[in-house]
Amino acid sequence: MTDARLLIEELAAKTGDGDFLRAIAESVMQLIMEADVDGLIGAGRHERSGERATWRNGYRDRSLDTRVGTLNLKIPKLRTGTYFPGFLEPRKMVEKALVAVIQEAWIGGVSTRRVDELVQAMGMTGISKSTVSKLCKDIDERVLAFLKRPLTGEWPYIWLDATYLKVREGGRIVSVAAIIAVAVNTEGRREIVGLHIGPSEAETFWATFLKDLVRRGLTGVKLVISDAHEGLKAAITRVMGATWQRCRVHFMRNALAHVPKGQHTMVSAAIRQAFIQPDQAGAVQTWRHVADQLRPRWPKLGACMDDAETDVLAYTGFPTQHRTKLHSTNPLERLNKEVKRRADVVGIFPNEDSIIRLVGAVLLEQNDEWQLQHRYMQIEGFAELSQPAIEEENQPLNITAKAA
Repeated sequence: MTDARLLIEELAAKTGDGDFLRAIAESVMQLIMEADVDGLIGAGRHERSGERATWRNGYRDRSLDTRVGTLNLKIPKLRTGTYFPGFLEPRKMVEKALVAVIQEAWIGGVSTRRVDELVQAMGMTGISKSTVSKLCKDIDERVLAFLKRPLTGEWPYIWLDATYLKVREGGRIVSVAAIIAVAVNTEGRREIVGLHIGPSEAETFWATFLKDLVRRGLTGVKLVISDAHEGLKAAITRVMGATWQRCRVHFMRNALAHVPKGQHTMVSAAIRQAFIQPDQAGAVQTWRHVADQLRPRWPKLGACMDDAETDVLAYTGFPTQHRTKLHSTNPLERLNKEVKRRADVVGIFPNEDSIIRLVGAVLLEQNDEWQLQHRYMQIEGFAELSQPAIEEENQPLNITAKAA
């Protein structure tokens, strides 16, 4: 007890108040290691013994980050054999846990500066942006496995929507589209099936993306729901041979651009009369009637409705149980907002790989949550999705009638 008290008094005299606890921790750990080595060797320092198994061979430095600061330890080395203190083994788990925290914080929308502050608050020396980026690359393997996984079964419905992000490219900052694909299988389960980065208007971009989905096993597609992106409709017909549903919400925004703001409520209510009809024939008839009523005052609106009739009402030819989720890309809105929220923390991405890493991790996280929820669509409705029936129901929409 006297020796321990003297040791503490000596340390207190040598160190300031701020370093006292750290110095105590260093000394205690050093004493533990020396005692361990004495037992392993079979003799103390400078002690002669017939039971000696080996000799000391200097030290190697090792730092240990703790809540009281960084401890500078000297681990004894042996001439034959090795020694590593048992209390340092958990450091491997600590390091893994710290990496996991950094990864989760980064995916969760915490900036690298905030991550660095978090690490310093834990009593460590902080982590640079480059170190955080290197650690976060460990996410790539999981994300790519998720995004490239084989797709099995049939997927009658698929939604496509774009979120625009900033990225550095050739010394410039450009805007690219992160296209997210969500599909529902015949079990009524929805999954995130794809992510692609590039310009959203080019037909070749859409065709490449859709072909990749088909190669991975996306089959049985009956309806593709998206905004009116240039080239998408042609790519759908050429690659999948499926019907295209133009997002009803996006169409309403485009249509109301031809009407004075004060008339938006009235015009919206009139157009929506077509959406509440019980069947496809009633929806088409109401749509044309409303277009004829609005045409005299707003000719451009009437022409817009004529051109969009087939695409906006395509969902009315599908099972009634599913229609509320087929008419727009609204099922993707919440997902896109979450992607945007976390991407806004980054601001400008250094390259497209970093976009795939972050957005892909968000999608993986969301997809796992969906698998724990109830079916997204009623399974009974899929029995009505026989190809002949759909073609017969869609026949009236193949004729675009121009109102007089």
